[in-house]
Amino acid sequence: MSLQTHLRELGLPAVANELNDILALATKKRWSHTQLLEHLAQLELKEKAHRSLERRLSRSKIGQFRPMDDFDWSWPKKIDRDLVESCLQLDFLEEPRNVVLVAPHGLGKTMIAKNIAHQGIVSGRTVSFVSASHLMLDLGSRDSARTLDLRLKYYAKQGLLVIDEVGYLGYDNRSADLLFQIINLRYEKKSVVLTTNLAFSDWPTIFPNATCATALIDRVVHHADIIAIEGESYRRREAQENAKTRKKARSSAKKSGPKKRGSS
Repeated sequence: MSLQTHLRELGLPAVANELNDILALATKKRWSHTQLLEHLAQLELKEKAHRSLERRLSRSKIGQFRPMDDFDWSWPKKIDRDLVESCLQLDFLEEPRNVVLVAPHGLGKTMIAKNIAHQGIVSGRTVSFVSASHLMLDLGSRDSARTLDLRLKYYAKQGLLVIDEVGYLGYDNRSADLLFQIINLRYEKKSVVLTTNLAFSDWPTIFPNATCATALIDRVVHHADIIAIEGESYRRREAQENAKTRKKARSSAKKSGPKKRGSS
């Protein structure tokens, strides 16, 4: 077996992949044995951190998202930028507090939530990003009390749980109970980031009864930063701008189209 094979079996893939280059560099710079070992350790630790980040990104289910550099702060009529930026710094995780983003469709609440989730992953935390509908499907599909309990514990133990799109669909009694259990298990222990298109006063319209909605709201907002965003939809604006661009392009193409040849 080669040395590279032994290194891989020992769980040192970065060193194995770059062994020849490392040895050449060590010879050129006349490293001592200690310097060489320090370099090998640093290389492997860097690779280990990278692999850990990639695993956490994959498991989070965060998917693709636009960075906050693309966020147009001037577009919403109302948004607390300082509070959003504080949440992006993960200040709320220390107490812990929840973060609730309340906004109509197309104002960037999911974009902000995904950026918060990404910051959590980069900081070394386990993060789970899930839509409310998928969360209910996931929990509702468990065919025994034991498997349901294990799944509830999975969501309860995440360093940060982001639940997107609460309020887009109504809940039956079981779904409402499951969502309450998740919130209750994390209550005053770990943070939840939640996005919703409904004001809290409208939550009774999507839950089976007012008592259920009140109990859930009470747990969510007791320790929470509420970020209300108001204004017109970004997506509607982009659609209108794209339509204007296409119309302008068609008009230009029509004007510069091929001219008819004259008779010879």
